[in-house]
Amino acid sequence: MFGPTGVGKTGVAVALAARLRDLGESPVAVSADALQVYRGLQTLTGAADAAQRAGLEHRLLSFLPVDATFSAGQYADLAHAEIDALLAEGRRPIVVGGTGLYLRAALTELSLRPPPAEGLRERWLAELTQRGPQALHAILARRAPWAASEVAPTDRQRLIRYLELLDAGELEPPQGDSELWTEDTRHPTLLVGLTMDRDQIYARIDARVQRMVADGAEAEVRAAQAAGASQTARRALGFDELLTGDIDAMKRRTRNYARRQLTWMRKLAGAVLIDRTSREDGEVADEVLALWIEG
Repeated sequence: MFGPTGVGKTGVAVALAARLRDLGESPVAVSADALQVYRGLQTLTGAADAAQRAGLEHRLLSFLPVDATFSAGQYADLAHAEIDALLAEGRRPIVVGGTGLYLRAALTELSLRPPPAEGLRERWLAELTQRGPQALHAILARRAPWAASEVAPTDRQRLIRYLELLDAGELEPPQGDSELWTEDTRHPTLLVGLTMDRDQIYARIDARVQRMVADGAEAEVRAAQAAGASQTARRALGFDELLTGDIDAMKRRTRNYARRQLTWMRKLAGAVLIDRTSREDGEVADEVLALWIEG
């Protein structure tokens, strides 16, 4: 189950789990979120709370210290092991997340890029600080024009990653359809994407950010910063904004990310999109369950 931040994926998954148990199934959620893996950032990343975990067991949630780095390749190995073990036990995995690459990594066999060589990321981060993202985009455009056309000049994270891969000789022009967008999965899968009216999801995002702040997200971020949060942990939406107390910037960044998630979701081959605008979790769960029974 995929969808943008704030659409209510966890609530639907918990409601779906209750219905599956009524049918004799034993559901377990496997998180497909790049930042909910970090322990100590549960409020900031919107990880399932204690009540939600009581309604549905979650795996791959809040298990890494904030100073650890983590990659999609590492996640794929863990997710495959969890999913395969659950199926062998006769249990029903529900893969839930908002990180598109992690969702695909959990469900398929991707040819994931290796992590950068030691010191390479630090070099490009220093260049970014000194020269700015526009200059790095110009370097990428000169060295790999096709790659530069895929990344915005303001997308610092992807600029750094593309330049790392170029230096490692691992960035090649795409040939044919990307494996990200095929219907291939490791196991038979019902792929559901949750959508929502843009005004409503933006309102939910703003309310969610305010709730995170009220629940102590800023204290989480400051504790993580003091603990030496890794570059990957610092990518959590709102991390840098809360360090400076800029709540409005956190809301803007989260809304922009939700737009990118919706764009990604609409490219997922075989996904069944469900509009949950003004609909309760249980009603949406009933629709997902009907699709599963029919399939």
